[in-house]
Amino acid sequence: MRILLSLIVIALLPIAVANAQVYKFVDENGIVNYSTEKPNNYRYKTLTFPCYVGDAKCRKVDWEKIPLNYQSFASIIEQAARSYQVDESLVRAIIHAESAFQPDAKSPRGAQGLMQLIPANQPRYGISDPYHPGQNIYGGTQHLAELLEEFDGDVERVLAAYNAGANAVRKYDGIPPYEETQEYVRRVKILHRRYAGG
Repeated sequence: MRILLSLIVIALLPIAVANAQVYKFVDENGIVNYSTEKPNNYRYKTLTFPCYVGDAKCRKVDWEKIPLNYQSFASIIEQAARSYQVDESLVRAIIHAESAFQPDAKSPRGAQGLMQLIPANQPRYGISDPYHPGQNIYGGTQHLAELLEEFDGDVERVLAAYNAGANAVRKYDGIPPYEETQEYVRRVKILHRRYAGG
């Protein structure tokens, strides 16, 4: 039975990555179930899976169809975007792409929180707790605003710099030839367009 349940979880993982959540519940027969649809008649636990850009499984996700999230941290995103004069839908798209709106997300490379800030940059933006939603969003939005100024509002270059660093963008005079960065730019542009359209 344990093997069967493990196989079910493994089979669902690509879907979990796509939707960033899976619901776990025990049915009336005592069988543990995993579903991408929220169960109506059972108590459940939500399992979340951030889709880090470096994860090859995430490349198969159809970002045109991923459900958008306008509710999570809405007031903080709005206030931070207004404070730094950054497009709110761009901030939201980056949070979605970086952490799937999970404040405790930590990437395999050590980036932290909703906007996946690297520890070396955190003191510069006054961040003492990278997992605090307000600190992380304000710090990430300030960083984004600085990149927008440096690259004259060129969103593709800004996104590339957010992922690979401004030095890499300057070196290649555009999006660096890194597969991860190119995928990141593609993903965020799709989400940005969709959030802006919403």
